[in-house]
Amino acid sequence: MADYPLQVKGLNKSFGKAHIIKDMSFQLQRGQIYGFLGPNGSGKTTTIRMIVSLIKPNSGDVLIEGKSIQTDRKAALAKIGAIVEDPDLYGYLTGQQNLEHFARLSNETISKERIQEVVALVELQDAMKKKVKNYSLGMKQRLGIAVSLLHKPSVLILDEPTNGLDPKGIRDLRFYLQRLAKEDGVTLLVSSHQLNEIEMLCDRAIVIKKGEVVDEISMNESQTIEKTLTVKIEAKPVQRALDQLAPFGAVKQNGDTLELEKQSYEDIPTIISALVKENIEVFGVTYQNRLEDAYFTLTEEQEEGVS
Repeated sequence: MADYPLQVKGLNKSFGKAHIIKDMSFQLQRGQIYGFLGPNGSGKTTTIRMIVSLIKPNSGDVLIEGKSIQTDRKAALAKIGAIVEDPDLYGYLTGQQNLEHFARLSNETISKERIQEVVALVELQDAMKKKVKNYSLGMKQRLGIAVSLLHKPSVLILDEPTNGLDPKGIRDLRFYLQRLAKEDGVTLLVSSHQLNEIEMLCDRAIVIKKGEVVDEISMNESQTIEKTLTVKIEAKPVQRALDQLAPFGAVKQNGDTLELEKQSYEDIPTIISALVKENIEVFGVTYQNRLEDAYFTLTEEQEEGVS
């Protein structure tokens, strides 16, 4: 039997007459990173707020390590860490003072050694004496993660953790989260609009639409999603371009636009060089990964709602 530290069972939530979350159910395997995807208004943030007990569902339950947030709330929440929106930090305190403050607020006894452990985990040793107001966004995000890990949760939930981060900050955050899952066995649920980042970070992705789960996608093994690209090329003359692209795989034609599926990012320069070498004019090149294809197919015709 698989080990599921987080189980969401039949959650429903209404605001007035609007039924926002409709019988939402999913479960997360231990040590895996899950993306939580859906258009604005699909119910991601509402679901996360119910999971961490910030709002109550009208019906359904959340089990964290088998403990119900409805009947055993304190024990359940002791096993979960979360950052919903921006990390809740004190800018006038140093990083060290923030961690010590939140350690004192915890229901668990948190040692100085544990504080040092989480600091090392997110590699902020050199910033602990600096005031948090002088931290970069990426450093604040990492400190927020350190705070959420103080009590050794087995489940970590992050709502849009890459918002405002530069490419280096996003890459660094990805590294820390993957290390958490691999080395410490922490299970993560990460809500994001960055599909490329979810594909690089996560093992699986849960896609929701209008408050319901519409699919769960594996990044590694499912036939639904592969780590490949669809490359679209606008070129003339079209027939000669078709002939030159044939060795790269099946080509679809849509007017002057040609589509090649199952290509890698590294293939793109080779493809373009093959066309230019034969004096074929290339007017544009775009590419889309398969997660994007699957996501937009699953969430098409999304209507406005409440997030």
